[in-house]
Amino acid sequence: MPVITNIEDLRRIARKRCPRVMFDYVDSGSYDEVTRDANRAELKDIRFRQRVLIDTTGRAMDCELLGTKLALPVAIAPTGLTGLVYGDGEMLAARAAEAEGTVYTLSTMSICTIEDVRAATKKPFWFQLYVFRDRGFSEEIIARARAAECPVLFVTVDLPQRGQRHCDIKNGLTVPPRFSLKHAFDIVTKPAWVARVLFGKRKTFGNVDDYLRRKNIELGTANWSQTHFDQSLNWRDIEWIRKAWPGKLVLKGILDVDDARTAVAAGVDGIVVSNHGGRQLDGAPASIRVLPEIANAVGDRLEVLFDGGIRSGQDVIKALALGARGCLIGRAYLYGLAAMGEAGVRKALAIIRDEMDITMMLTGLRDLKQVPRDVLYDGGEPRAFPGN
Repeated sequence: MPVITNIEDLRRIARKRCPRVMFDYVDSGSYDEVTRDANRAELKDIRFRQRVLIDTTGRAMDCELLGTKLALPVAIAPTGLTGLVYGDGEMLAARAAEAEGTVYTLSTMSICTIEDVRAATKKPFWFQLYVFRDRGFSEEIIARARAAECPVLFVTVDLPQRGQRHCDIKNGLTVPPRFSLKHAFDIVTKPAWVARVLFGKRKTFGNVDDYLRRKNIELGTANWSQTHFDQSLNWRDIEWIRKAWPGKLVLKGILDVDDARTAVAAGVDGIVVSNHGGRQLDGAPASIRVLPEIANAVGDRLEVLFDGGIRSGQDVIKALALGARGCLIGRAYLYGLAAMGEAGVRKALAIIRDEMDITMMLTGLRDLKQVPRDVLYDGGEPRAFPGN
C-alpha cells in the first residue's frame, strides 16, 4: 500500500484504480476548464500569517452548520454518479462521513437511492434537489427526502443545463455505463472496479428510475439534463419549494452578490458560494474570489457555505477566514472513494482535519467557529481580498 500523506496522493491512486471514463468525470471541468483551474490557483495564492508563542492548547473544530452538529466545519458535497465511481459509493461515503463526525449530502442524480442511504446510516443526511420540468416528480423526491428525515435540502440553482465537459463526450460516458472496444483494455485492467460496480446495489440513477420507467424515457448520454431539468426555474419557484420543505433550505450555486441578497429576501436558510467545481459556466470567477463580498453582503442573515477547489485543511481555514461558516468537499472525497472506498473517504476527511489542526497551531487559532480575517497575510499592504 502506498504511503498517503495528502489528497493528491489519493488522486494518483484513484487514477490508477478507476476507469478513465469515471476518473475524467470526477476530475474534469467544463469547456477549457478555466474556472476549474482558477478555483485551485486562487486558493493557493492566499497566504497565512505565521504566529508564535501563542497558547493554542484545547483547540476546537466542532461547529453547528444548518442546525447539524459536526466535529469539523467540513461536509461532503452532493455529487452525481458516485456509485459508478465505486460500487455502492453513496452508501459508503455516507457511512464514512458519519464515522468522522460530519455529514453526507446525497444528490438527486445518485446511483444509490435516498432509501438505500438511509438504511445504511444511523443518522440523517442532507439531500440535494435538481428541479425537474415535471413538478409532480420534484414533489415526490421532496416527500421521499422528508420521509428519510433529511434535515436540510440543497437546491442546485446553477445547472439549468449541463455545461459541456469535453472528456465525458470523448469518453462516451453513459448511465448505466456502456463500454465499447476502445474501453476494453482500460476496463480489463480494473477488475476490482468492475466487480464492485457489477455486484453493487444499482447501476443507474436510482432516485429517478421509477420516474423514467413511467415516462418511458431512456437516458442515453449524461447530457439528458437539457431536456428534463427545468430551465424556467426562478425565484418564484423557491417560494414553492419553501412551502413544500419544512426543514432548512439552502441554495447551492450562488456566485453573485445581487443573487445572494435576493436569497436573503427569499427567506432561505443558507447559500453555497459555488461555481459547481468549474463544471458549468467556464470563465466564471473562482469561488474564493467572490466569497468575501458575498459574506459581507449577507452578514448573519443566512449561513454561508463554500465549495470550489478545496484539497486541504489549509484551504478550509482560508475560506473560513474569508466569511464561510463551513465548507463542502467534492473531488477531494471522490478521489478517496475511488482509491479506497469507505476507508478512502475517511482518509480524505482525516487528512483535512489533521491539516486544519496543524494550521491552527501555527497561526494562533484555538477555535474554528470564529476565524478572523487577519489570520491571512496581506504583505504589509492594505488588504487586497475582495469585499473589503
